[in-house]
Amino acid sequence: MDPHTYQFLVGVFASVGSVLYGYDLGVIAGVVGSSAYAERFQANAAQNGAVVSLFTGGAFFGAGFAGLAGDHLGRRLTIMMGALIFILGGGLQTGAQTINYLYAGRALAGTGVGFLTMIIPVYQSEISHPSIRGRVTSLQQFMLGIGALVAGWTTYGCYTNLKNDAQWRIPLGIQIVPAVILAALILLFPESPRWLIDHNRSDEGLATLARLHARGDIHDPWVRAEFAQIQESITDEHEQEAKSYVELFKNKSAFRRLFLACSIQASVQFTGVSAIQYFSVPIFAQIGISAENALKYQAINSVLALIAQFFCILTIDKFGRRPVFIIGNLINCATFIVVAVLLALFPPESGSGNTAGWGFIIVTWIFNVSFSYACGPLSWIIPAEIFDTHTRSKGVSIATMTSFAFNTLIGQVTEIAVNNVGWRYFLLFVIANFTNAIFFYLVLPETKRLPLEEMNYLFTHAPWIIARADPQKYRANLAADVDRRAEEIREKGEL
Repeated sequence: MDPHTYQFLVGVFASVGSVLYGYDLGVIAGVVGSSAYAERFQANAAQNGAVVSLFTGGAFFGAGFAGLAGDHLGRRLTIMMGALIFILGGGLQTGAQTINYLYAGRALAGTGVGFLTMIIPVYQSEISHPSIRGRVTSLQQFMLGIGALVAGWTTYGCYTNLKNDAQWRIPLGIQIVPAVILAALILLFPESPRWLIDHNRSDEGLATLARLHARGDIHDPWVRAEFAQIQESITDEHEQEAKSYVELFKNKSAFRRLFLACSIQASVQFTGVSAIQYFSVPIFAQIGISAENALKYQAINSVLALIAQFFCILTIDKFGRRPVFIIGNLINCATFIVVAVLLALFPPESGSGNTAGWGFIIVTWIFNVSFSYACGPLSWIIPAEIFDTHTRSKGVSIATMTSFAFNTLIGQVTEIAVNNVGWRYFLLFVIANFTNAIFFYLVLPETKRLPLEEMNYLFTHAPWIIARADPQKYRANLAADVDRRAEEIREKGEL
């Protein structure tokens, strides 16, 4: 099998964990919007917000625990732990008899998802060749989209065809299946070679590099050159770079990367995506669209998102990170301007659901396509690739915790805000998307196709305000160095 194909397929399986997160993003709107759920739990807006936000609150802590587990146990065992915790939480949700059971299940499932969404892009970035790293890491968002697609149509089908508790229990129970598959099989796949080398298991690291990049040939010149470069980089990291969570804040290069990763994750939550995903039923109701139709349109939305994510996989290593992220935020801003105007001009009492409603639906579809191609995938790609080996697990865990902290905030306040201030709430996302674009135009350097070992040089030498800087002045050209070393090995006949 071609090594790039093998790396991609390993990345696909690992990202089964992302299906769980995507499924939950898609399923919870249908669950809290179902008539059987309302009849059983008699939940008010604050309780529904808690059902949503306890999941992301649990994910916040799960991402923090995963940073420690990823460093000490390895990437695969951390993935397994996340899947097992999720299975327990999914079982509690499915069998919930009171809303307190649902709270507990949501918190546990969220903890599992926190483990998975933090460690999976780290694992993917560390097993991938620089030329396809963006493609492999963007699988996180693509598989998230598959989960949302399945959830959208499952909740729509259950809402329209079932009237008892199965209306919400079946959608919640289905999410356990991929978690079982992931937990059962993840140890059959290779460990991160960088983690192995960093933990004094160099022979295993070399064998894994060969398995990933040269069909198991440990004498392959490129594998030997890459192995040597990783060893040199890790030795330098141990001597000079951050070694603990505290030093992530003290070391200037490490702090810059941490600040950028956290900024990206926070900014993505303020695009407005979580508000629409979690509370599509009450939001669509603002324009006069029924709950059943809202779930149907969100299911169609999930198909469009998956198409956009697929095109991201195909093109992100060609177009790069910086321009796609900036333009994506500007498109998001434009769509929320239209959303706010439509909600302001055509409130539910105007009876304009059939006319303005279609405009609203189409604009939310455009937003979702933009987000799913740009901001969504890049929020996982960039943090996973900018840290060095010694701090990657720690840095990504803090960035992921930031994502879930703001996700929890949005989940808790959205329904309350929509009910109380209506269209004005969406002005928040107009402003946030616009300021996101300006901010990242100033501070986000391009990282496409750069080896992971080059990130230290980039973030040490590049200016903080990157907008007009010449990229060639802060490149170490380590990819060319690996190729040069490989060629020297070939010439010397070191087989």
